[in-house]
Amino acid sequence: MGSTHTDAVVLNRSRSLVKAIKTTTTPDTTAGILNALKMVMAESRVDPLSVRAVMLGTTHCLNAVIERRRLARTAALRIGSPATLAIKPLTTFPTDLRAALGDIWYVVAGGHEYDGREIAPLDEAAIREAAADMKAKGVESVAVCSVFSPVDASHERRAARILTQELGEGVPVTLSSELASIGLLEREGAAVLNACLVKVARTAIESFLQAMKEMGLAHARLFMSQNDGTLMSVDYALRYPILTIACGPTNSIRGAAYLVGLSDGVVVDIGGTTTLFGAISKGFPRESAIAVEIGGVRTNFRMPDLISIGCGGGAIVRSEDGEVSIGPQSVGYRLSEEGMAWGGRTLTTTDVALAAGYASVDDPKCDPSKLAGLDRALVRRVVEAVVHRVQENIDRIKTSAEAVPVVLVGGGGIIVPPDVYGRLNGVSQVIRPDYFQYANAIGAAIAQVGGTVDRVFSLEKIGREEALKQAKKMAIDEAVTAGADPSTVQITDIDEIPLAYLPGNAVRIRVKASGSLAF
Repeated sequence: MGSTHTDAVVLNRSRSLVKAIKTTTTPDTTAGILNALKMVMAESRVDPLSVRAVMLGTTHCLNAVIERRRLARTAALRIGSPATLAIKPLTTFPTDLRAALGDIWYVVAGGHEYDGREIAPLDEAAIREAAADMKAKGVESVAVCSVFSPVDASHERRAARILTQELGEGVPVTLSSELASIGLLEREGAAVLNACLVKVARTAIESFLQAMKEMGLAHARLFMSQNDGTLMSVDYALRYPILTIACGPTNSIRGAAYLVGLSDGVVVDIGGTTTLFGAISKGFPRESAIAVEIGGVRTNFRMPDLISIGCGGGAIVRSEDGEVSIGPQSVGYRLSEEGMAWGGRTLTTTDVALAAGYASVDDPKCDPSKLAGLDRALVRRVVEAVVHRVQENIDRIKTSAEAVPVVLVGGGGIIVPPDVYGRLNGVSQVIRPDYFQYANAIGAAIAQVGGTVDRVFSLEKIGREEALKQAKKMAIDEAVTAGADPSTVQITDIDEIPLAYLPGNAVRIRVKASGSLAF
């Protein structure tokens, strides 16, 4: 589901496309998803009883953070007094987001040093006092973050048990060590965002499960797309909704790679509002190596390495004193109402592509003759600007000067003129595959289930081989918990990063595992 269109596809056992449909995204995003599900089932004429699984990629959680709406009243509990008091919890959060969450936080004694030594015993009495205050303030979700918990998470786990005893099973507790890595404030930010999204995720998933029931699909398993291009079970998604927040772009990258059989290259996904640039590495989206900001909050959990610009098919075009500007404002799903080719008054990039003669739109309401009065010089400048921005950002997402293949997907891709495909610098070829406009939904449908671990190990204590063994087992266990068939899970990526500034011959190990769905 994107801001302009919602796509749905049916794939058969051999992953061949049976039916694909594209509908306009509705202001009520849930209704739009349900419309797409009903339409693709009706038009495919597939027996509902033959459907084994349904995969959903949605921007519900991202929209909730950006709009500051429907978020759970969330408390942040930091374990690390007195070592971490210089910057208090939620200090770096935008003011309006803090207000939306209730601006509720606590700091208690405990936590560990970077080498695993305990800073102070966990203050369990203070946690119980905090829990009583949370109950009085109507807290609906809690995020727990202990200093250096990726090295030793025992204090976080004990705090979670105490909070559940005091608040009840109905108040979910997020542990930062299960989401992110070293970096207290970024890890805390990820945990708080996850905690505040639990209610949003539950509402979206429950409404979708109800729709599946109405469509005769209650027997099928529901999986949610996550940020790294893999899937997770509903139970896993309810625990870690933050992991769905960037699933849209990663689905497009996975879908593009699958459609052309590409393992390494660049994907350009042009939607109605934005154009996204991402890199494919070994068939999966390349992950960002730096902290990522979400809704004004710096986080360091796994996110794709992406560049996003406001230059989609519905981007608004303006011209003033001979200067052309494109976006970031977009007419979005109102393109068929406000676009000039449809009789509206807003000039968009799609209108320009139609006026230039290299694009067409399969919509009887679209009449390119209404664009006959457009200034040809303006059309030319806009086309040149679109090509320049695409070229510039392909170069930015690349990590070497070597020419790479580019896969162009997304319904808004018509704004790039085909005659420039062979003239883009640093690009070996531009591939626009069949079904390019459905790459996002296809990417969700063909995805495997994944698990990732990112931890710091002291090689002085357990040795390198044992550390790698433990990390691999943790990643495999994560994949199985997320819904993978244990017999199919394989390690797909391993990174070892020596941490020279830490004692004990410390190393940061990141392991990714993925496997087929368990039915």
